[in-house]
Amino acid sequence: MDIPYIRGRVATQAHVGLPDGTVEEEYAREGFSGRYAHLYRARPPVAWTRIEGPLRPRAYDTRELAPTADYLARTTVLENADLRLHVAAIDAPMPYLFRNADADELLFVHAGAGRLETDFGPLAYRDGDYLLVPRGAAHRLVPTAATRILAIETSGELRVPERGLLGQHALFDPAVIEVPTPSGRGSLAPDAGGEWQVVIQREGALTRVFYRHDPFDVVGWKGTLAPMRLNVADIRPVISERYHLPPSAHATFVAAGVVICTFLPRALETGDPRALRVPFYHANIDFDEVLFYHRGEFFSRAGISPGMLTFHPQGIHHGPQPRAAERARDATRTDEIAVMIDTRRPLHPAAAVAAIERPDYWASWQEERP
Repeated sequence: MDIPYIRGRVATQAHVGLPDGTVEEEYAREGFSGRYAHLYRARPPVAWTRIEGPLRPRAYDTRELAPTADYLARTTVLENADLRLHVAAIDAPMPYLFRNADADELLFVHAGAGRLETDFGPLAYRDGDYLLVPRGAAHRLVPTAATRILAIETSGELRVPERGLLGQHALFDPAVIEVPTPSGRGSLAPDAGGEWQVVIQREGALTRVFYRHDPFDVVGWKGTLAPMRLNVADIRPVISERYHLPPSAHATFVAAGVVICTFLPRALETGDPRALRVPFYHANIDFDEVLFYHRGEFFSRAGISPGMLTFHPQGIHHGPQPRAAERARDATRTDEIAVMIDTRRPLHPAAAVAAIERPDYWASWQEERP
């Protein structure tokens, strides 16, 4: 462990007992696990008056995207070499099977219900589900209710992170993960020519392969690699009564250059009146941060509704908005469900999402003035 330098007025314990008249900023490498400094400022580092140039916090309202029957018409929001983030809204069964040869796919079901059919068998889905489809596994969505999905493609293999001293049953017991049982067939009927179609994505290009038999003809499987389903209701967040834990404590999946966390209703830090109850200000040094808001009241963010997505890029501060500390002062629990995605490489907004951006989001940290 590095021994910290201490200069000026500081809190001995991070996030607890800040010096009067200060706010705390965490300036850290490797997300929240590397070398760090805590800076105690007289004013929030987000108290800007204006921003000139492309580097700014951004917010997108994905509710404005119209549904389509074509899953591959999904809208790309953000992307880099390790990850592509899409939003899909579908209201009819896919008329083909899809195989992604570029990436693992993690589908977070924001709304709707139905069935995910795969080579390995079907999985029923509902809102709040994570559906993990490994690279190269054919799959098809069959909604029974209009479905909205946050689709995360990762070029690296998605895995459940190691829990270290917390143990392998922390946050969720692996026994709650559901994997499919094969039936030897899917529900897709052949087309008018008597063929089944598989669409394969490779290096972003689509290839269509046709068969005279149902490709979902698997009658059995065994092994350690398969599609899986995990619902947020089965995740039990780690909490501390006297210390505000960093977001990385809530990691659900990891891949090369990517960390995916789930924020869930939990008890606030009520064991010490000096402890912060809202996220501390921080400068993104090594990671871009994305938040997709699924359900509840997002107490550190005003003007954000379920179905919206925020993007905080490397190089500019973020943290709670001005009234968040006041709202949290008497609260004892959070009531929010959100998916957070951190990426080591910078993310780039896709051109298509300019139409659903909230251009004044950067100004939501400006303090109210008389």
